[in-house]
Amino acid sequence: MAKKLEDMSLEELWQLFPIELREHSTDWAAWYKEERDRLLSFLPAQKLVRVSHIGSTSLKSIWAKPIVDILLEISQEADMEAFRDLLLAEGYLLMSESEGRMSFNRGYTPEGFAERVFHLHLRPEGDHDELYFRDYLQEHPAAAKDYEALKLKLWKKYEHNRDAYTEAKTDFIRKYTQEAKQLYGGRYEKGKI
Repeated sequence: MAKKLEDMSLEELWQLFPIELREHSTDWAAWYKEERDRLLSFLPAQKLVRVSHIGSTSLKSIWAKPIVDILLEISQEADMEAFRDLLLAEGYLLMSESEGRMSFNRGYTPEGFAERVFHLHLRPEGDHDELYFRDYLQEHPAAAKDYEALKLKLWKKYEHNRDAYTEAKTDFIRKYTQEAKQLYGGRYEKGKI
């Protein structure tokens, strides 16, 4: 009998769920839309601010982990724990929690990845730097290709260490997020979109 995910060590999880990069797939946009519709079917619409496709699967030109990242921004007065409970009841797994942030996934099984895998980032309104980074890479293909090259370089080195892989990309992401914020101003601030 397979071990339950919650009973596995971080090292066991990294072995079961290695970093894998693939060429862009048009399926990812469709998966996002279907999952977004599913989320909207059970989450309280009056507390939602924005649901966004983020991460490398949202970019049309670069290799990515076949995991669709979704940013779910909720109003400042929304009860984050209530959202957590709704997501857990609908099959999401809580992966991490810190002040004002929760990360969930769906599609991780004791046998490995399911066909469709999602990471959901639950945040209060305004905590959305990923939108700026996404837009910058969409509008600057050379920067997107540089990001792809960095990811491909790190892939095999950190195939079984997701934290180190993520950390090694941090400076690049931070640099272009700051450039995007200067370039785009308050594009995603209240009342802008």
